[in-house]
Amino acid sequence: MRSWRFWWQTFVFSTQYNPPQFVELLMLLLGILLLFLWSLTAQWPYLVLSLSYVAGSSTSMLIREALTPSPHLQLTQGLAIVLLILSAYTLIDLVG
Repeated sequence: MRSWRFWWQTFVFSTQYNPPQFVELLMLLLGILLLFLWSLTAQWPYLVLSLSYVAGSSTSMLIREALTPSPHLQLTQGLAIVLLILSAYTLIDLVG
C-alpha cells in the first residue's frame, strides 16, 4: 500500500509541476494505444486519430521548447521532428 501511495504522489506532483508535459505524454500514450488498436482491427480511423495525437503532441513539444528551452533541448526537438515526419509521411501514404 505504501508503494502505491508513493507512485500516486509522484504522479500528482508531476502533473502539477509541468502540466504541458503531462498532456503531451498523455497524447503520446493515447496515440500508441490507438496504433495498437489499428494493428488489431485494420480500421483506418484508428490510424488517423493516432497520427493526429502524435502530430499534436510533437507540435506542442516544439512550441514548449521554443518558449522555454530545457537541458534536453536537442533530444526533445529531434524526437518531435521525427514524430512529425513519420506521422505526415504515413498520412500522405494513407491518402495517396
